[in-house]
Amino acid sequence: MPKFVIEREIPGAGKLSPAELQAISQRSCSVLGELGPRIQWLQSYVTDDKIYCVYIAPDEKLIREHAERGGFPANRISEVRTVIDPTTAERIDSGLTWRENRADRSISRADMR
Repeated sequence: MPKFVIEREIPGAGKLSPAELQAISQRSCSVLGELGPRIQWLQSYVTDDKIYCVYIAPDEKLIREHAERGGFPANRISEVRTVIDPTTAERIDSGLTWRENRADRSISRADMR
């Protein structure tokens, strides 16, 4: 199932109290319950003036429906195409890790001398 990142412009989001964040979360979960299991909220990141939410859903339309029902902005919805992390740096050239690949290259350079 596709994963999406939703950018929600909420001025002052970083100054919301724990109680306000709890109320937003409860409203979101309530709407998710109404929409059924095809949409799942994974987590959100709160910054000064935006909240970035990560959801799994079959399509952008269902994410927009969640936002409309909950009264949340959904200023930008982007489908995640792939996920990278520090281990991505280790997977290159025929499945060798970066270190193995680097060692191979230094050996081949030494052999060329």
